[in-house]
Amino acid sequence: MRVLVIGGTGHIGSYLVPRLVRAGHAVTVVARRPQPQYSDPRLGWPQVTWVTADRAAEESAGTWTARLAALEAEVVIDLICYTPQQNHAMVQAFAGRIDHFLHCGTIWAYGPTQQAPYEERFARRPVTDYGINKAHIEADLYAAWTRQGFPSTVIHPGHISGRRWLPIDPQGSRDGVGVYERLAAGAPVHLPDTGLATLHHVHADDVAQLFERALQHRQAALGESFSAVAPYALSLVGCCTCVAHLFGRQPELEFVPLERLAQFVGDTSASIIYDHVRHSPCASITKGQRLLGYQPRYTTEEIYVEAIEYLRESGQLAG
Repeated sequence: MRVLVIGGTGHIGSYLVPRLVRAGHAVTVVARRPQPQYSDPRLGWPQVTWVTADRAAEESAGTWTARLAALEAEVVIDLICYTPQQNHAMVQAFAGRIDHFLHCGTIWAYGPTQQAPYEERFARRPVTDYGINKAHIEADLYAAWTRQGFPSTVIHPGHISGRRWLPIDPQGSRDGVGVYERLAAGAPVHLPDTGLATLHHVHADDVAQLFERALQHRQAALGESFSAVAPYALSLVGCCTCVAHLFGRQPELEFVPLERLAQFVGDTSASIIYDHVRHSPCASITKGQRLLGYQPRYTTEEIYVEAIEYLRESGQLAG
């Protein structure tokens, strides 16, 4: 099939595009730069047709709609759509022209977890602008499917990770290598409250797998949404224990009230940790397994193994 990928060189696209090429699809990628950020550029990329375009700039200039009108495809995968207005332009451009439209959402559209594991049929209660916009897009696509037959599917990734894209760290932040260094050295790591808030990571290749399986099982995927996450969520304590064990240690954990955490980790990290604590994501993959055959290769523990291997190979982490 002729597959058009919008934003195909980032975290997900760097794994998805080679998968599509290997499966025999004719792939066109729209991106600002005609090269992948992470994967080996030899893996299928020479067979890609490139359209070099800056989506945000063209949307501002009013030329994006004309750009879409000139693109021909049977399947469109949009990996970089963040507002309902952006999505509306996509629906208008491709309605009646394609067989399948796949949108990349986020588990942030679900909102803070009230039922665990969270199933795709549960109510959406997003609390961030990002999540609210993505939930709005999902609702719009479902309405377009039910009213007009617009052939859409939404994939909601968890905390996306990859060999060169560090996962949300075991403290629930993005503190570079700091937390890994402390766990490796047996130094104290401060966790909020009881440390039992959860993270739900996913390797970018597993997100790519779910997109590919939705494409393969089109009839089962139409009008549906699916969570792209690891087989299970892990608590902050579980994440710290996993990483410390990789260095042959037990974690030295200190628990502090969430409202005092900034005193120990700084305002920026505390804000990121707060967002993860209040969401405590824990999503089900049962629907994706049942309808699409989704089988994630990576657990959260394996994601951390790969991340630490890369940090060591790149010289960012000693030992």
